[in-house]
Amino acid sequence: MRHTLSLAILLALTGCAPSPSAPHARDFGTIDKEAQRLMKREGVLGMAVAVIEDGKVAHVAAYGRRSVERDLPLTPDTIMYGASLTKTAFAYMVLQLVDEGKLNLDASVANLLPRPLPEYEDYTDLAGDERWRALTPRLLLTHTSGFANFRWLEADKRLQFHHDPGSRYGYSGEGFYVLQLIVEHALGLDVGKEMQARVFDRFGMTNTSRDQDAVEMGIRLARHIPQMMGLTILSRGRPRRH
Repeated sequence: MRHTLSLAILLALTGCAPSPSAPHARDFGTIDKEAQRLMKREGVLGMAVAVIEDGKVAHVAAYGRRSVERDLPLTPDTIMYGASLTKTAFAYMVLQLVDEGKLNLDASVANLLPRPLPEYEDYTDLAGDERWRALTPRLLLTHTSGFANFRWLEADKRLQFHHDPGSRYGYSGEGFYVLQLIVEHALGLDVGKEMQARVFDRFGMTNTSRDQDAVEMGIRLARHIPQMMGLTILSRGRPRRH
């Protein structure tokens, strides 16, 4: 199970490029200057910005480098790792399944999956803790699963409940892993294909796709760069335990 479907969102800013005839065109120099000032202050090496006004992209800019080692500039054409933006897109896809009557937000994981959650390779840590039965798609979507963000941030690298499901908010990528498992094993759907059809194609996101290599890269970065912890989403290829 650790190396089944992985999902990331790759974004190219050219897909957000404003129309040449966009109304109310004005100077965004102040935003550009402030962005570069903050980059310098915080030691940020590369950043992209899009300004949306009245539901339309009014300004796109890129600053700094996409590769410091090769001295390559970050540009509006650069493909960027979408990280936790994937959560929003995935949730949008899941709620479409709910609207179609294919998924019950309040159904127990125990009733959705063809076998008990702890019997799946990635969830053997939960054996003996019956609280997994309280998990539902709604709790997983709203970050009230009771899990930490990622198990590999735990001292023992094991998945565990920090509080009872539904009792409090706690941001968790692990909860979205379980939700992906439900979509794939309970509904028999290919998450990548569903995302492509229901989100990317639907909104003309021609520069957005899923990419396994990008997911793995994001995981590796997150393990070594504290600022990125919690940004890798919907990857079934999470780091192996050591």
